[in-house]
Amino acid sequence: MENLVIGLDIGTTSAKAVLFQKNGLVIEESESLYPVHHPQPSWAEQDPLVIEKAAIEAIGTVIRKANAEKKQVVAVGLSTAMHSLICIDEKHMPLSPSIIWADGRSVEQATRLRLQTDIYLKTGTPIHPMSPLCKLVWMKETDYEPYKKADKFVSIKEFLLLRWFGEAVVDYSVASATGLFNIHSFEWDEEVLKVAGIRREQLSKPVAPTTICQGLSHELASEMGLDTNTPFVLGGSDGPLANLGIGAIAPGDVAITVGTSGAIRQMASKPKTDELQEIFCYAVTDERWIMGGPTNNGGIVFQWLRDVLGEKEVELAIQRGGSAYDLLTKSASSVAPGSNGLLFLPFLNGERAPYWDANARGSLIGLTLSHKKEHIVRAGLEGVVYSLYSVGEALERLAGQPIHLFASGGFARSPLWLQIVADIFGHPVQVPESHQSSAWGAAWFALLAVGEASSLEEIKQSIPMKQTIEPNGESHKVYRELYETYRQLYMALKPHFTTLANFQRNH
Repeated sequence: MENLVIGLDIGTTSAKAVLFQKNGLVIEESESLYPVHHPQPSWAEQDPLVIEKAAIEAIGTVIRKANAEKKQVVAVGLSTAMHSLICIDEKHMPLSPSIIWADGRSVEQATRLRLQTDIYLKTGTPIHPMSPLCKLVWMKETDYEPYKKADKFVSIKEFLLLRWFGEAVVDYSVASATGLFNIHSFEWDEEVLKVAGIRREQLSKPVAPTTICQGLSHELASEMGLDTNTPFVLGGSDGPLANLGIGAIAPGDVAITVGTSGAIRQMASKPKTDELQEIFCYAVTDERWIMGGPTNNGGIVFQWLRDVLGEKEVELAIQRGGSAYDLLTKSASSVAPGSNGLLFLPFLNGERAPYWDANARGSLIGLTLSHKKEHIVRAGLEGVVYSLYSVGEALERLAGQPIHLFASGGFARSPLWLQIVADIFGHPVQVPESHQSSAWGAAWFALLAVGEASSLEEIKQSIPMKQTIEPNGESHKVYRELYETYRQLYMALKPHFTTLANFQRNH
């Protein structure tokens, strides 16, 4: 009977359970969706109990769909999106929603804290409303009732571990993304805790990614289709796990991931930060750190384009049983690179790296009567990649030039988007067979923890690769010319973004 492993990836919009063979081939996968709520402008919240239910459902469904025996599953590895924050009571019940990375309520607090450069230099977490540090300071300054009553402050992964196993532990990479964790000492930083107004005992114990939790209740194990003693391995956050799951773990190996948001990342053997505060640096293991930068605006831009421009495509997709995204991509493919001089600044949700500006706003520049819907769609896809390229420039300054470029996440299923990446970066892009790289990274840490794998590097032999996308030289020249304009537009428009953002918040 073949041993199998599950990677559970708890993302922004869904929980995905992926059942893998040890060689990285996907046996089956299951996805359970959940919503993001926006009770006020710029707020972004989720119900942690709904996410818990979705995670349980995803695991149970993937086991049933694969018709797998519970004894075959040697472990479950965990991956989660970064920066979530939940106030909980002593019985591990939520007092607050899960406030996620996209939440922008703490803009004022982040603006002030960003002046305290030493916080970033110690924690590696850029000062931005995404970080739990800024959220906690907002809670403190606004007398947020759940904050005052909280027994603990946890991420969504910690919430599940407490409810399923009663253990208050957090892996290094999730801890690093809070803005409260010192990436040099591997401890919660007392000075930063004072800024947040919380105590060390209100946080989980930071532990290695191979840490195991066991002891599911009979009822919970039955729902999941697992044994009660199935090891659950902490793994990490989705960013470093995507690097691991795609094999981007050596110097010069750069991973680009686009899901709802996006990021570009590179592993490092020591932490590096500087006073420009452009990129993050998070601990992963006691010997590895992940450096890079996230963009708020990845697949969410394509979703917006579909919702605003894709009425006809949605109707056709419903009629044909296809995808509105595929139809929009097909129309955008008919447009030459550069979208006939149309530039899209994709800051629909503010922006993180390299600007860390929650006031940034989306813009279409260069519109003429000759532009049609397909030009706008293509410009939107190009704008997301321009944004990632600008982060890559900041990353290169600290981590060195890329040698290999890997793509993962939902966008890796789009031939057009992958070609745009290759052409803008001017570099071949390697694409794995499975786009679920974060889940495979989590699963690999699980295999390490239970002795079924011997090293992180060994994963390179267990990543089925699909293809390599080669750049087009002429397209690269077009993009280089337009990028020079793109990179100047943000600074030119920044004062106006602030004015508009303030107007939107106040009306």
